[in-house]
Amino acid sequence: MTDETENLKKLPLHDLHVELAGKMVPFAGYEMPVQYPLGVMKEHLHVREKAGLFDVSHMGQCFLKTREVEHGSPEAHRKIAAAIETLVPGEIRKLGEGRIRYSLLLNDQGGIEDDLMITHMPGENYQGWLYLVVNAAVKEQDFALLQNKLGDVADLDIKTDLALLALQGPKAADVLVSLGIDVAEMPFMSAKVAQLDDIWFFISRCGYTGEDGFEISVHDHQAEAVARKLLAHADVEPIGLGARDSLRLEAGLCLYGHDMTAQETPVEANLTFALGKRRREEGGFPGSQKIISQLAGKPEKLRVGIKPSGRAPAREGTEIQSSDGVKIGEITSGGFGPTFEGPVAMGYVDIDHANSGTKVQLVIRGKAVPAEVADMPFVPQRYYRGK
Repeated sequence: MTDETENLKKLPLHDLHVELAGKMVPFAGYEMPVQYPLGVMKEHLHVREKAGLFDVSHMGQCFLKTREVEHGSPEAHRKIAAAIETLVPGEIRKLGEGRIRYSLLLNDQGGIEDDLMITHMPGENYQGWLYLVVNAAVKEQDFALLQNKLGDVADLDIKTDLALLALQGPKAADVLVSLGIDVAEMPFMSAKVAQLDDIWFFISRCGYTGEDGFEISVHDHQAEAVARKLLAHADVEPIGLGARDSLRLEAGLCLYGHDMTAQETPVEANLTFALGKRRREEGGFPGSQKIISQLAGKPEKLRVGIKPSGRAPAREGTEIQSSDGVKIGEITSGGFGPTFEGPVAMGYVDIDHANSGTKVQLVIRGKAVPAEVADMPFVPQRYYRGK
């Protein structure tokens, strides 16, 4: 065993992953399953067709609670929303109870320090509470930022005793309903408290595969019981990091630290949907002047989809050139899309080459390979929008 492996943290479901013959690899400081005996390709296709169970307990979970007013009072949500809006460009003030917002932690230059999910906790007693889920690789940095910037007005309750499971795929809701969990009419990007037998947990209708799905936040000592119940269903297979990456790439979703970093603004990262209408008008978030200026004009570069011709995938770091051989950008994520049935990628190009259909070339193994700028997602997203 190497020193690197010895220093890795273990997930609450580590023993279950080993029992299921998961191939364990280092990821974000944890030992995590990259695939199971089914293999990455079949795991990917299973999620698109039925339902897959991911262990994402490495993510950072916390509650941010207002301290200026009594929890549960009418003013509580407004206060905590005002606090976090000093760090993110999303509309949190109007976020309804039990609803979720995807947003971004920004630095003073408008660069993206992380992306995160923000939930307005449901229930009268929890007004003034926000439930946050941040990325594993930067969670300590995020927690420090929240504490340093908001510590005077809010308490940060970091949860180290919670696991996080993601059940993703078109059969996900049916699986949960078959176990007696009432999720059939939950809207996309909503959350509530639910129960399986005698286990209570917090369930959110969201995910990062482009499919309908749910994330289950449950006490770590109860996570295995929930996971085994889900895996016992005929439509559910365990899914590793390999398929998680190919699924989110086909869906056109960013991987933090690759497709967006502290050097890119939300406009450059093509994430303007995360900028609330009121926030665009009022500003008041880090880097707002630069970001609003980019919205009014145009950025120098833009994250776009890239579709290589042929079958060779374009990996991260691949140089993107104009059709006449001038470097115009770089691939940030790329691989083979099993559902797309071909190579897919995303990356940054200068704004003059960002229009869909623009012919470009990729330098793969020293050779220029034809490609073109493409619309994302590569595979249609199928989130539940109601009947």
